[in-house]
Amino acid sequence: MEYQYPFSQDWTTDEVIDVVKFFQAIEKAYEKGIVKTELMEAYRRFKEIVPSKADEKKYCNEFEESSGYSSYKTIQKMKAEETDNTIKMNQ
Repeated sequence: MEYQYPFSQDWTTDEVIDVVKFFQAIEKAYEKGIVKTELMEAYRRFKEIVPSKADEKKYCNEFEESSGYSSYKTIQKMKAEETDNTIKMNQ
């Protein structure tokens, strides 16, 4: 699937890389599953870069429009999971 990851021109190269890693973790949750701690780590770093809920929603919506993968639903499932199981999303 061909699409671009959303990012801000204001971010450093490292921040762009970390945001891309977060969106790749969302992809992994849909495509083959991801261990909860790996997803949590990627999400924590994403929130350091994008602390605003409004900006988080903007970037996640852009990603969902281009990829079809919902960051919001994935994070909700991660938060609801009590054990360190693999998070696997359905299409």
